[in-house]
Amino acid sequence: MGEKKRKHVTIYTDGSALKSKSGGYHGGAGCVLIASNGQEKHISEPIEGGTNNVSEILAAAIGLEALKEPCDVTLLTDSQYVIKSMTDWISGWKRRGWKTQNKGDVKNKEHLVRLDKLCRIHNVEWVWVKGHSGDKYNELADRLAVEASTKLKESECQ
Repeated sequence: MGEKKRKHVTIYTDGSALKSKSGGYHGGAGCVLIASNGQEKHISEPIEGGTNNVSEILAAAIGLEALKEPCDVTLLTDSQYVIKSMTDWISGWKRRGWKTQNKGDVKNKEHLVRLDKLCRIHNVEWVWVKGHSGDKYNELADRLAVEASTKLKESECQ
């Protein structure tokens, strides 16, 4: 019996980071998942202490974690950092025991490991989209991310 054909899902992700009063960050992740039948799911998740890069990585992870079964995924992000991390740099980091070429620790390792595990479950095609350029779903992912980080920032004021 042949292998079951994987479902295809398109995921737009974005991260947000707002400075906190204490000098840290209030992060947020936004994801728009679009099934091949056009059905959409929107996710807006706060990330306490999330820098912009952490929020971008976790937005991709959260989007992939929302899938209920292994899928073929086209993941669109405006983060060159996330795309290069997952397509260019990660194989060297893993080969060197999660060290950079200069033998330093890889920044955001725990979040990148989480995302890498998900990329072994799902077949992910990474696509860069220019941020704030009018792409409907990228703009929506941005709004969802900003909404999440704004909620954390507002809770700081209370």
